[in-house]
Amino acid sequence: MGAQAAPTLITSVQRAFRLMEAVGAHEGGAPAKRLARETGLPLATTYHLLRTLAYEGYVHRLEDGGFVIGDKLRTLESGSRDQAMLSRIRPTLTSLRDELSAAAYLTFYDEGEIRVVEIVDGPQAPRVDLWVGFEDAGHATALGKCVLRELDDDARHEYLSRHELVDLTPRTVTRPGDLLRRLDSPTNSPLVADLEEYALGTVCFAVPIYYGDRLGSLGISLPADRLARLAKLDPHRELFRTHLVPTASRVSRNLSLTI
Repeated sequence: MGAQAAPTLITSVQRAFRLMEAVGAHEGGAPAKRLARETGLPLATTYHLLRTLAYEGYVHRLEDGGFVIGDKLRTLESGSRDQAMLSRIRPTLTSLRDELSAAAYLTFYDEGEIRVVEIVDGPQAPRVDLWVGFEDAGHATALGKCVLRELDDDARHEYLSRHELVDLTPRTVTRPGDLLRRLDSPTNSPLVADLEEYALGTVCFAVPIYYGDRLGSLGISLPADRLARLAKLDPHRELFRTHLVPTASRVSRNLSLTI
């Protein structure tokens, strides 16, 4: 067997990464001349690479001329952490989908918005048509209402002050006072329901989850006619509660291992 051919490497990319490593080694920043000396790069090349990296947001030039790591790299780092987190819990969401033959969803409340971060669906468990973004439909979805129910009064009012309660279906609650009363209604179950409030023909159920101090929700969706058939056998929706609640506990526990 012949020797394996050496991979084709792009020198300019290698130099850029080497330069970024050098920038990252100086918390307070380092000037171009020092970075050139530490990396062994010609000063002109160092300036060209730094100018390009700064333009793309990977490094930032300080007022004193030093360079530090830019926001773009921190964004990539955060994204890789989220990918690792999702890879850890995706099998649990897949099991939930298969157990209930329903699409599974995970949301987080970040910077005042309710965002869907993962959907696990399949041919026998299609996802709901996201015809209106969840960030604008928290009042009409089980996932969103679940998060809102867990927030304190100040956070709720702040959210509602920024989001119009859009009329999505004839079942959508569009008055803030009515929504808050429903959220505060006493219940013995952590389960929150959306009964065709977001989309006609689709119902959803959700329960809260936590990732450290980060609030979110875990939910499933299914056709409304299937719920009608199940209601004859399970009028109190125990099927969903007994699957969603322990799954949410497993998700929260797995998420805690990634912090």
